[in-house]
Order: sequence, then structure tokens, then C-alpha cells
Amino acid sequence: MEIVTNILELQLNRKTAVAIGKFDGLHVGHRKLLSRVMEQKQRGFAPCVFTFDPSPAVLFGLSDGKELMTREEKRRAFAELGVELLVEFPLTEVSAGMEPEVFVEEILVKGLKTGYVAAGEDVSFGRRGAGDAALLRRLGVKYGYEVETIEKLKMYGQEVSSTYVRSRIEEGCMEEAAALLGTPYTVSGRVCHGARLGRTLGMPTVNLQPPAAKLLPPFGVYYSRVLYEDRIYGGISNIGCKPTVTDAGQVGVETYLYDFDREIYGEEIRVQLLAFRRPEQRFASLEALKDQVQADIAAGRKYTVV
Repeated sequence: MEIVTNILELQLNRKTAVAIGKFDGLHVGHRKLLSRVMEQKQRGFAPCVFTFDPSPAVLFGLSDGKELMTREEKRRAFAELGVELLVEFPLTEVSAGMEPEVFVEEILVKGLKTGYVAAGEDVSFGRRGAGDAALLRRLGVKYGYEVETIEKLKMYGQEVSSTYVRSRIEEGCMEEAAALLGTPYTVSGRVCHGARLGRTLGMPTVNLQPPAAKLLPPFGVYYSRVLYEDRIYGGISNIGCKPTVTDAGQVGVETYLYDFDREIYGEEIRVQLLAFRRPEQRFASLEALKDQVQADIAAGRKYTVV
């Protein structure tokens, strides 16, 4: 997958089918939109995603900056879905002030040689968000590209949106979040050194320190799965600060893997959070902590081993 930030320097030899959106979290609505773009390969169009970096909400201070997916997680997901060209459009106060028709002509038509555009009915672009689906369609007639807008999906009686997904994660409802996303909520990164307490207790773990901008569910213990080297391992994960053993306040994701005893420091893993088990708590002693962790591991073996 080719990743570009300056699309006016692109030299494309075929037209593109473009999905426009913020794509925070890649929920099932996003996936439906992307599936329509992927279908255009049959017409000779290169599947392309156009998104903004940072998002308009972050640029204009309308967001807390917490992300459902980091940039690296998005890139991996798009590549795995078959996207051939990812445009991470640098959004600044200047570029955000581009007139909507200028955006279409310079970016979509000249830059991307767009033959097909897919977007949500609530798409907005250009200065003050004045560009909308109706304008996209009108300009499509003028510039010779096709437009398809995708209606919002509904689940659990509500429209599927990144905001709705975020609310489920913030409440620890990981099964609902997985249904909305089409896959379990994932925290990824490189395994780092921890305090090695798990190994001392006879329960070795792998540790991640997620970026500060990564949205995490409530601190606690979660049934999980870990993807490593094209294999899936059952696990149980603690998200939080481990108050029994440290007062440092460092937030981490610590995971015990079933039937796994390798040191993989520096290796990339993906931790999929399946379901909430219990909140994080401070124990009176290491022995009490060990007893609870053993109970967690026993319960998780029934739930998560694949």
C-alpha cells in the first residue's frame, strides 16, 4: 500500500475509487463503505482511502485527542483490507480553509484522477465543512466521476458511529464494541520490559505501553487474545497502573498468554480485548494479588483459549 501526504505530486497511471472519511475506529459502517470501493477494482480503479491528519475535530479543539486507532493501526488495517493508496491529507488551518469546489478539482480530480467516490451521507469537506454529499454529486456530473453515498447502519437501536463505539469502550462494553467494529477492540505495540513481577510469581506476562492518545477502556482485567507472528493466543490482560506493586502511575497493558513461554521484547503484538472481567484494585499483599491473578487465569482459560 502506498501512503502519501502530498497528493499533488502523485503520478497515477489509472483512475482511483476513493473512500472519503475520518475512519476513526473502522467500524462496520466504514467497512461497508470500503467494501464498495474494493468492488471498483473490477472496473480497473485503484482502491484509495482519503482521510485527514489530524482529524478536523482534533484540529479545532472539539475532541479530547483520544483515538480509537493509532496512525499505525489504521495503516495496517487499510493494507489488510486491500487498499492500494492511502492519502493522509495534512489538515491545517490553511488547508482546512480550501473552498469545497477547489478541493474536488485539485485533490479528487487532478490529484487522484477519481472515477468513483464513496462517502457517508453526512460527509463534509472544504472551508467550514461547506462541501457535502449533494455538492459531491453535482460536481461529479461536471468532472466525470461517479458518487455513491452510504447510509448509516443501525445496531442496538442507534446509528453506528465512532462516537457510539467510543462510548461502549469507555464503559467497558467490549462485546458490543466488537460487534460495532466488526472485530475486537485492539491495542497494539512493541513488547517492553515491565517489573518482571509476573515471572517472579510464576505467571510471566508481556507488557505494552500504549500511546497517550490511545483510547483505553476502564482500568481492570479483560479476557483477551493476542496476535503474534500470524498466530492467535488466548490471554488475560490487565489495563491500568498496577496499584498493588507501584505508585508510579504508569498506564500499561499487561497480558498473560496461555501456553506461551517466550521472551519477545521488542516484538510487535496486537492485544484484542474481548470482555471485561473485573476492575483493577489494590490488594493488601502480593499473596492476595497472586491468588486473584490465578483465579483470573483459570477463568480466562475457559473463555479465551483458541
